[in-house]
Amino acid sequence: MANSIDQDALQALITASAVREVRVNRIDASWGLSVRLGAFWHPVRSRREPVRTWASLTAVGRFCDAAGIKQFCVEL
Repeated sequence: MANSIDQDALQALITASAVREVRVNRIDASWGLSVRLGAFWHPVRSRREPVRTWASLTAVGRFCDAAGIKQFCVEL
């Protein structure tokens, strides 16, 4: 996915306060994380997969806490 953001780039953007909003949404039976940069939403990807997913909202919360994300919106 060309417009996705890897975890290292996400960390740099958070440090630079460039991330406007963070959204968690359902992807099949798991949860995905997207960040808003400008007018567009960009999903977070892992090194192996085009979109990183988590099994639970608790796991997403732990990731966001470690990354320095203080707030996110959940879309069901």
